[in-house]
Amino acid sequence: MKESMWGVYIIILGVMGILFIFFFQNITNTEEHNYTLLREAAQAAMYDAVDEQMQGELGVIKMDKEKFVENFTRRFAANAVLANTYKIEFMDINEIPPKVSMRVSTKSTTSLASNGSGETVDYNVVNTIDLIIEKKV
Repeated sequence: MKESMWGVYIIILGVMGILFIFFFQNITNTEEHNYTLLREAAQAAMYDAVDEQMQGELGVIKMDKEKFVENFTRRFAANAVLANTYKIEFMDINEIPPKVSMRVSTKSTTSLASNGSGETVDYNVVNTIDLIIEKKV
């Protein structure tokens, strides 16, 4: 009886370890995906929003705020995970020199129980980024 209880404990410990690894892998993948998506979408949107006419005439790099926000939300929404809830906050947008500060908060839900009890864990992942255009005139 004593040896069989050790077997039960080892199996329970193994299942708990697998659930623990699954949960933190899900959080890590969500955070990495959000940061990469935020960085790539913001960089591309900033370059799309640069006013080429002003740059050619005056040699000044100027970014259009409205065009940046439109391009960013379009690019971000095209690659976002539909199972998550996102909140995008633009903290600072400067036109001259082009600078953007923003935050993306993600609310995700992960189901931990595989035995049918329906336990879920909600967690928030917050990514903040500051970007400045570096471009030769």
